[in-house]
Amino acid sequence: MLITLSIIGGFIILTLGAEALVRGASSIALRLGITPLIIGLTIVAFGTSAPELAVSVKSALAGNSGIALGNVIGSNIANIGLILAITALIRPIQVQSQVVKRDIPLMILASMLFWGLLLDGELSLIDGVILLSLLFGYLTFSYISSKNSNDEEEIEAGPNNPLLSGLFILVGISMLVGGGILFVNGAVDLAKTFGVSEVIIGLTIVAIGTSMPELVTSVIAALKGQSDIAIGNVVGSNLFNILGILGVTAIVHPVSSLGFQPFDFMVMLALAIVILPFAWTGLRIGRREGSVLLLSYLGYMGYLINQASAQALV
Repeated sequence: MLITLSIIGGFIILTLGAEALVRGASSIALRLGITPLIIGLTIVAFGTSAPELAVSVKSALAGNSGIALGNVIGSNIANIGLILAITALIRPIQVQSQVVKRDIPLMILASMLFWGLLLDGELSLIDGVILLSLLFGYLTFSYISSKNSNDEEEIEAGPNNPLLSGLFILVGISMLVGGGILFVNGAVDLAKTFGVSEVIIGLTIVAIGTSMPELVTSVIAALKGQSDIAIGNVVGSNLFNILGILGVTAIVHPVSSLGFQPFDFMVMLALAIVILPFAWTGLRIGRREGSVLLLSYLGYMGYLINQASAQALV
């Protein structure tokens, strides 16, 4: 009963926190003259990735590298195969040429770098510094380019009072972190009762749970016709998961890749690559592309469930 309440309560808090963050961040960013796309790629994306950061650092410190690493890999897979897919099915997503020419290729390169750094079996302190340095460079370049952009897509702003907007951001992030941890703790306890390994827990339950803010945010953005925030949230979150979350986690504590199969990395990289031609064609991701992504994700989940079942029988 307590586990169920933890999962349900965490999801409710996550939903409310995502809404507060989007409203507060949008208002602040608009006042600074930042474009909607950059809002999605940075402030909203990083805010909705707060649960992943909290869970990965907490897991690494506790010696649960399987959950820490699986959380990031699984979240990146879920962001494209589940969240972007559902968003496109609800409403086709218009994609700016900048996303196709710069941000998606950068996401692909970051995924390849991530895999390369893990070839020696762990993410070390030096690896973490490299990842965080690249994140800082990406943020700096994104901000400079946004000041020279002519993007005039309107988004729904939050409160007019700057102090209230800041409060919305703080409350939103706090709720995302708290709700994410509550949801994940309940889900992990439930999975462990069935003898599921840390790696699979991280790739599935933890990853989906900490990706709930991205799902809520992207769906809301799609329903409001805010394509820049919807696609920016997914691409930005994936970049932040690799460069920011893994960077911080590796600096705090080395992250081992023990227990992970090349197939998990291949799925993450393949989904990052496949949305490039999807977005390039007509600069939109429609319902057909969304269906392909969702079916791919369900196939991967089926594979993991089969793996979990095999482990439970051992």
